[in-house]
Amino acid sequence: MLNDQELLRYSRQILLQHVDIDGQLRLKESRVLIVGLGGLGSPAALYLAAAGVGQLHLADFDTVDLTNLQRQIVHDTDSVGLSKVDSAIRRLSAINPEIQLIAHRAALDEDSLAAAVAAVDLVLDCSDNFSTREAVNAACVAARKPLVSGAAIRLEGQLSVFDPRRPESPCYHCLYGHGSEAELTCSEAGVVGPLVGLVGSLQALEALKLLVEFGEPLVGRLLLIDALGTRFRELRVKRDPGCSVCGSSHA
Repeated sequence: MLNDQELLRYSRQILLQHVDIDGQLRLKESRVLIVGLGGLGSPAALYLAAAGVGQLHLADFDTVDLTNLQRQIVHDTDSVGLSKVDSAIRRLSAINPEIQLIAHRAALDEDSLAAAVAAVDLVLDCSDNFSTREAVNAACVAARKPLVSGAAIRLEGQLSVFDPRRPESPCYHCLYGHGSEAELTCSEAGVVGPLVGLVGSLQALEALKLLVEFGEPLVGRLLLIDALGTRFRELRVKRDPGCSVCGSSHA
């Protein structure tokens, strides 16, 4: 049940007919893994903590650097040199002491990633490299856990939801294949802070929709964001029957 403090804390959210008391209870009982506590993971973690997701599992092996602070808003100047997980826990605990925060400070290998994904209801991929995204996708397909995937670089962002519980849903590999060897990171190409804030916030929104079960998640759709022109475009994405990760021969 929700106590009096929780009813007051989440009152504006509970007022929504799509959430109500039952939806808030679902959030309280939910467990979410956030992979990466950088530009995307920061706003996602802040909003999911504030919304009352009962358990947030936080995964990042990096430490806070001064160059992170332009966009990674869960961290502050006093966090420089600290583990990103510990920095995030300090901030999230201050925002909402009602929730549980589970730390994953070491890099996740195949076994530990599989265990981390199996322990939650939903995964947010907020990482910044293709190999991690591929590994997270494979673990989510294997465990049949929905994945909210976001990316941003320079002045462009992308967002989609992959839900292996739905037979029509593609997976990350259906869309991107084996990626590109010429992949750039924000440290090489740059990125504007509000863009990652936007993508990370949308990831949190998609997560809430999936957990409470309202609205239409971005399953089978890829949202493209052009920050330079403030334009949003949507592409339809179909499942690849021959996909080496989620195809019929691997189901």
